[in-house]
Amino acid sequence: MVDGGRRISVALVGTRGVPARYGGFETCVEEVGTRLAAWGHDVVVYCRSGKTDDRPAEYEGMRLIHRGAMHRRSLETLSHTGLSVAHLLRHRTDAAIVFNAANAPYLPALRAACIPVATHVDGLEWRRAKWGRMGQAYYRTAESLAVRWSDALIADAQGIADYYRDEFRAETQLIAYGAPAVTPGDDLLEGVGLQAGGYHLVVARFEAENHVDLIVEGYVRSRSTKPLVVVGSAPYAEEYSRRVRSAADERVRFLGGVWDQRLLDQLYAGAASYLHGHSVGGTNPSLLRALGAGTAVIAYDVSFNREVAGAAAAYFTDASGVASAIDIADGDPALLERRRRAAARRAAEYDWDDVADRYEQLCLRLAAHELVRTARPWGRQRTGAAGRQAAEERAGRIPGRGTSGVEGRIHGAAR
Repeated sequence: MVDGGRRISVALVGTRGVPARYGGFETCVEEVGTRLAAWGHDVVVYCRSGKTDDRPAEYEGMRLIHRGAMHRRSLETLSHTGLSVAHLLRHRTDAAIVFNAANAPYLPALRAACIPVATHVDGLEWRRAKWGRMGQAYYRTAESLAVRWSDALIADAQGIADYYRDEFRAETQLIAYGAPAVTPGDDLLEGVGLQAGGYHLVVARFEAENHVDLIVEGYVRSRSTKPLVVVGSAPYAEEYSRRVRSAADERVRFLGGVWDQRLLDQLYAGAASYLHGHSVGGTNPSLLRALGAGTAVIAYDVSFNREVAGAAAAYFTDASGVASAIDIADGDPALLERRRRAAARRAAEYDWDDVADRYEQLCLRLAAHELVRTARPWGRQRTGAAGRQAAEERAGRIPGRGTSGVEGRIHGAAR
């Protein structure tokens, strides 16, 4: 934190902006940007706006610049970032953070304008099922561009840092997200027909790599009398949404998107367990929020989730594992209590103040031109199928191995 030191201007580009209502990037922008502004820096956040959105000029000390976007899945991010960068080139800041490697084609323009830039590369976006062959090829190319044209790369998980080192021989700044301290409460649960401890919860966008369908299928196989509450929506995935709903029985309740943050926090804190199926991204804010709420976690078994939750969670790889984990949790209140305590301890290791301090130090170094690179890797440095598989395994593509049966699908020290 700056204390009588240099104040700089920082642009945060490439997300939907603030207030955070969508995903990890937006959460990071709000949590980090709010703190940087409070510490005296001039923080500019580029926000994606629709025709009917309110467009405030300021939020929590951050200056907001609103730009539109083409409302097509393949062009929404790129079109918005293009308009944002065009504005930034005319209103330069001392440093910029670009979120999402997909925005890498705009990096040369920022460098030409002498705006030092770091790119938050996120997870293996090209592995997401929603992208076709051309989309996957684009994302793989964008990773190479981000490596070549960024002054620094930010990874939010060790698996992502390992992937960029193995694939590109490129070093990253490892800065994970923080875990919110969720205030307990249940006064809003009655309004949606729930009571604390009386339901299981999943919160996710309806996308194949988030395994919502697998979680619903597994829950239906369980003997649980507690409903499964599903929070999430699918703006571009109608077919997948139908698949999720067709897997449900009468015990499954779909709430759709929940934008009331107090209600969402109470849903996390009041759940008997939180089921987390994300498998592609790095450090996930939904998982961190569950830990911050002190909720017992049952997570899909990939390195990203193990890195965050560690022994505080149980893990699954298939529907049978989900069913077994739920049945075990329902039948052992003492186990749930141990997992809750373990979750709270784990959450304490993810501190947004520390995260913001790391971003501040990075931005100060960018603004001082300490990170401008002369030698830039171009293209992937690792070749061959074996090398690529090794890199992808390290980045969390392939679930954990070495165990089988129920014990292989459900494990964790808090048992």
